[in-house]
Amino acid sequence: MTKMTAQEYMDRESKYGAHNYHPLPVVLDKGEGVYVWDTDGKKYFDFLSAYSAVNQGHCHPKIIGAMIDQAKKLTLTSRAFYNSSLGEFEEYVTKYFGYDKVLPMNTGAEADETALKLCRKWGYMKKGIPANQAKIICCNENFHGRTITIISMSTDPDAYEGYGPYTPGFVKVPYNNLEALEKELQDPNVAGFLVEPIQGEAGVFVPDEGYLKKAAALCKKYNVLFIADEVQTGIARTGKLLAVDHEGVRPDIVILGKAISGGVLPVSCVLADDDIMLCIKPGEHGSTYGGNPIAAKVAIAALEVVKEEKLAENSERLGKIFRDEFKSINSDMIELVRGKGLLNAVVIKPKNGKTAWDVCVAMKENGVLAKPTHGHIIRFAPPLTITEAQLREAIGLIKETFKQFE
Repeated sequence: MTKMTAQEYMDRESKYGAHNYHPLPVVLDKGEGVYVWDTDGKKYFDFLSAYSAVNQGHCHPKIIGAMIDQAKKLTLTSRAFYNSSLGEFEEYVTKYFGYDKVLPMNTGAEADETALKLCRKWGYMKKGIPANQAKIICCNENFHGRTITIISMSTDPDAYEGYGPYTPGFVKVPYNNLEALEKELQDPNVAGFLVEPIQGEAGVFVPDEGYLKKAAALCKKYNVLFIADEVQTGIARTGKLLAVDHEGVRPDIVILGKAISGGVLPVSCVLADDDIMLCIKPGEHGSTYGGNPIAAKVAIAALEVVKEEKLAENSERLGKIFRDEFKSINSDMIELVRGKGLLNAVVIKPKNGKTAWDVCVAMKENGVLAKPTHGHIIRFAPPLTITEAQLREAIGLIKETFKQFE
């Protein structure tokens, strides 16, 4: 059989797959640690990490080993029966993050939906909100997923246009604005405030220091649940285990996904204490694959790697180096550099008709993969296993790329 070209791989996807993504023109075939290889054998630094799902690096041997061992033994039982792996994961993850209970799901969007249902149920059962009147506050420019309910919270036309009618019960406030938040919290029918500690899809927008702490305090004052969507910011990405840890905040509900499996398969979960979690009774919520034995073993291994390899500390230290180095690049295309830990973004000013997309294509040619968001922002998020030497080598390649646009 003749070897397919990269273009043939791309053409096949275009012919048979829905056109709901616009990928960078590179066809990846293999990954190890911070590197990926394309179908022609060219090696790249991965500076997207599958949107922070591959924090532990590609194909981490410990995580892959856990998956293979369990796959040979038992893959799926559904939750109609107990299995011998789920309880082990539940005990491990609740102790790891310090909560009474966990509800396991598969994708980040499913975990967000779970948190929304849990919040509404708590609002009716514990806060005494009249039936069907519960409201949940969310932020402008948020990204929590792509379900009909979640896009009903969105302010991004790409996410919501053409998908109405929208799910009611959501109130939008500007991100990083405590005054607007408090005004809405005064409504007794508000059950929760759902927030990303750093808005990732919006272009790594980091709120003012103290915003999360004060927002959590306001929620407590008005008896409203503070819900942190840590799907992208959690699991050591920002230099702490959770991004809320930078301000010492303990959310009422935490939503986790992506890197909780090290990018090996979809695993997500919602963490809360008994008073909230036990509002959902048997038969009221679930998932066929949620809490499956492979997911349980993979997630334990993925979280062990984070602690054993001190990935939060590595992220904190190398993130500072990345931002310092980037700020030293003399290019009038670089408008702003921002981020926390190894979740960073560079705002690009178009030059001579060249945009963030063109920069990413040129970086690809030089051996670094990243992707624009919102047209003018490039997010840089390498696996947290990256070494200082690797980081500096990649920054050198990025600097070379910007020189090409001078």
